[in-house]
Amino acid sequence: MTKFDKVIVNEYGGADKLSFAKDAGDLEELKATAGELEVVVKNAYAGVNFIDTYFRSGLYPQKTPFTVGQEGSGEIVAVGKGMDPKMVGKKVAYWGNKSGSYAGYTVVGVMQMAMLPEDADLRKMAAVMLQGLTSHYLSHDTYAVKKGDVVLIHAAAGGCGLLLGQMCKSKGATVIGTCGAHAKVALAKAIGKYDHVINYVDQPDFVAEVRKICPQGVNVVYDGVGAATFEGSLRCLRPRGHLVSFGNASGPVPPIPPLHLTRFGSLYLTRPTLTDYVADPKEREARCRDICTWVKDGSLKVTVGKEFNLTEARQAHEALEGRQTTGKIIFSL
Repeated sequence: MTKFDKVIVNEYGGADKLSFAKDAGDLEELKATAGELEVVVKNAYAGVNFIDTYFRSGLYPQKTPFTVGQEGSGEIVAVGKGMDPKMVGKKVAYWGNKSGSYAGYTVVGVMQMAMLPEDADLRKMAAVMLQGLTSHYLSHDTYAVKKGDVVLIHAAAGGCGLLLGQMCKSKGATVIGTCGAHAKVALAKAIGKYDHVINYVDQPDFVAEVRKICPQGVNVVYDGVGAATFEGSLRCLRPRGHLVSFGNASGPVPPIPPLHLTRFGSLYLTRPTLTDYVADPKEREARCRDICTWVKDGSLKVTVGKEFNLTEARQAHEALEGRQTTGKIIFSL
């Protein structure tokens, strides 16, 4: 009988509600829950994302108790009904799952995973799948960045910010970012390929700074911060510009009347989610192929800012929410 550790939320709340449960999982019981189009993955690494904090806090309700985590990488150890047994032993990375990735083993649907080559770097792939796919659909589809565009991205030195900056720059845009520390400014420029980075600690009025760089306003703002930056993001746009609100790191954006968008020039506002951009199998495969190819050939740099053990789940969430890290946070299992 194989037991494994996991991190459980018994009740909604802050990072202190994350409970490390040693030997709480049973592999044979988990295998029995794997259905059609599902596999069981032995995790090598798990990614830490802001969406994990939304589930933990109850912003995204889920029946308690539950195991936290959306993203990970590892090796298939069992397959569900109707699946090819030859998949066992293959490396995969995934961005959604059935049983939570902060665990030794996870049940994953084949629609939420990418098959990896034998020489794939599982550490990098755990750090890139969810945020890489998010950055891909944001820059290629939600607002398809083109040469000559001016783009503003908040949290430029975060895991998503570094990837999104690189993708926008590769498409020929001028990329402006915001972040909150001198070290983060340097990282955003070096890894994220940002042309301009506004340190809001020294320059708290980021709208004024953006307007100095681009007086007519930017074509698009990618805002994963939420409530704290939303109004300023609107003010950074040129007429008929696009605000892509894709996260709630500082809290959810309060409701606004559609008429509000006319104040700044017939603006577009959208609130996308990854699920809708990987629902089509061909689209999903194309995005995964791009990410895997770019990571392998080095054209997309993956930055792991900090690595924790599952016993340190609380510290990991506190570091993420407290803006104490740069790049991606992962768990090593």
